[in-house]
Amino acid sequence: MKVQLSRSYRSQKGNTVFVYTVKGTESQIEAYKAAQGDNYRETEDGLSLWFTTRCIGNTGTLIITEKGKVVPDMSAFEQAASLAKQYGGNFGAELAKASVAQLLGKSNDNDAAASGAGIDKF
Repeated sequence: MKVQLSRSYRSQKGNTVFVYTVKGTESQIEAYKAAQGDNYRETEDGLSLWFTTRCIGNTGTLIITEKGKVVPDMSAFEQAASLAKQYGGNFGAELAKASVAQLLGKSNDNDAAASGAGIDKF
């Protein structure tokens, strides 16, 4: 199942909650509903929603585990972390930076322009 970030908000406890819309085949959505149980929510338009305190980027994939728990597929993030650790140093840092930009759907195209103009990127 694919998810796309819809919005975020602060909970009563002060935590940031990220809200994703869930898309998949009819059977995937039925499995998602069953896994979520009483926690299942949807939009007024009937789109399934997934709530989490862990941002997984603008888009991602959900997995239902063998125990019926809904979790994000973090394998791409884990691969990026492994590459950065494997190569270390400046090369590892650049690999990590490029991987994160790709995972979060952001481009590094304007990094050169920003650094040339003396602008720090955050």
